[in-house]
Amino acid sequence: MTTHHDVVVIGGGQAGLSISWHLTHRSIDHVVFERDSLAHEWRDSRWDNFTLVTPNWQCALPGYSYAGGDPDGFMTREQTYDFVRGYADTFPAPVREGVTVTSLHQSADGGFDVDTTQGPLHAGQVVVATGGYHTPVIPRFAERLPASIEQIHSSQYRSAEALPDGEVLVVGNGQSGAQIAEDLMLSGRTVHLVTGGAPRVARFYRGRDCVAWLHDMGTYDVSIADHPGGLAKRENTNHYVTGRDGGRDIDLRAFALQGMNLYGRLLEVVDGTLQFAPTLASSLDAADVVAESIKDSIDAYIERAGIVAPTEARYVPVWRPEREATSLDLASSGITSVVWSIGFRTDYRWLHAGVFDGEGHPCHNRGVTAVPGLFFLGLPWQHTWGSGRFAGVARDAEYLAERIECEVHVRPSVSSLA
Repeated sequence: MTTHHDVVVIGGGQAGLSISWHLTHRSIDHVVFERDSLAHEWRDSRWDNFTLVTPNWQCALPGYSYAGGDPDGFMTREQTYDFVRGYADTFPAPVREGVTVTSLHQSADGGFDVDTTQGPLHAGQVVVATGGYHTPVIPRFAERLPASIEQIHSSQYRSAEALPDGEVLVVGNGQSGAQIAEDLMLSGRTVHLVTGGAPRVARFYRGRDCVAWLHDMGTYDVSIADHPGGLAKRENTNHYVTGRDGGRDIDLRAFALQGMNLYGRLLEVVDGTLQFAPTLASSLDAADVVAESIKDSIDAYIERAGIVAPTEARYVPVWRPEREATSLDLASSGITSVVWSIGFRTDYRWLHAGVFDGEGHPCHNRGVTAVPGLFFLGLPWQHTWGSGRFAGVARDAEYLAERIECEVHVRPSVSSLA
């Protein structure tokens, strides 16, 4: 294996491929290491009926964009995988699949020493494009659930048919949890959903997808530095909505009317009984407040821009809990499986550089760290809300490529000096 590269890119998803596209077109020597196979997360970590929540017209990577016949639709799991995997075929990306980076240290002579399962090498600069979702979170008190109950993380969920017969408990109502709960309910399962503080957004409002309105308003372009709340936005849960069947709202109140059992925040498991905080009503109200505030901003934009758009009545809650259940006995509930959908932790134990905060998150400005030559790409809210979308990843990649190119020109590569 080549013992030096000007740039090593770690991760072969849309982020790693995007930076590789820019480096390739700048004739910058680099290699992309992918632990598994290109874009595998889109196929391996999504359920069968998964769809994107962003419309197809917003799917664009450097030099590549959605070219199908349904720009306002939402790609399925397989279509998304094909989109990203097909992107790699549009340029000669120097990808090495099945290679794991096991350790990375700053080199005493500058650059970085990189250990991989194919041997060591040296890198002038490194782009970590492994995303921010590494280790599935399952709380330790899950060990107190009866052994007869099957427990999986949302990243392992595939379909209702793959779970044991019986009722299902979904813990967490973020984007994945809310959609999985709907998927289970549509399959005929009795669902118990534990809610938290996730916000929601309407799919359509005043004749258009809300994403289209927010795009035109520049919402996805506001930098995190200029956003109310600042860096704390990186800890926010995504709004729940779905692209399934052409896109629609996810309304937990309507789900309750259809038989879904809703609960407040899960506190503890004691002697086979789940204990909940009485937060359901406030969680539902808070999610509605966010959705309606987004509509307020759309209304203001329409008026300010003088746009002719149909009017639309505002949402009226269709259900409220008469009382909140604060406990649930598992033995008598009929629950046979639990889907934990409470997120992921980062895992950068292999990366040895002083760029992390107390929670293990990388400290950076637009992906640029305090360690010269070390960059991150593909993180939530890396620069804007849009950083979590294909087009945002593309923009972030271009910014880093410009920084990398300047550094390559300042410090010529080993190969160019040979």
